[in-house]
Amino acid sequence: MTLFTCATCEHPLTNDLQESHPTPAKDHLSDHRIADPRVALGTYAINHDATLFILHPDDVPGTALHPDSGRCAGCCGLDGRDGPNLVCAACGAEVATKESDCWTDNLVALIAAAVVSSRARLPEPRCQ
Repeated sequence: MTLFTCATCEHPLTNDLQESHPTPAKDHLSDHRIADPRVALGTYAINHDATLFILHPDDVPGTALHPDSGRCAGCCGLDGRDGPNLVCAACGAEVATKESDCWTDNLVALIAAAVVSSRARLPEPRCQ
């Protein structure tokens, strides 16, 4: 399991998540509906060049919308085309871009350079 925290203030951005693989993107530009999330709830994937962590949109409780409303454009949701639109809820550092519009993917892309990932350690077995 992996927990993502803000690199600036160490505030937890996610709960524990398990690494997985994203589902292939589907062409949904013509049906004016929000696409299914690219990854399952409780999981994350690493993009092709390891600069982003792809998460389910509901897996970032430690974030808030960017205070600059120009970053939050979209018709049915957030299109993510104007730069990071999610910030750390504690310190306001830019940490991710959410795409949730009818013509975009449905995901949150955490910026790898803006977060710290830590793997949960399993308890050490005790000798008897």
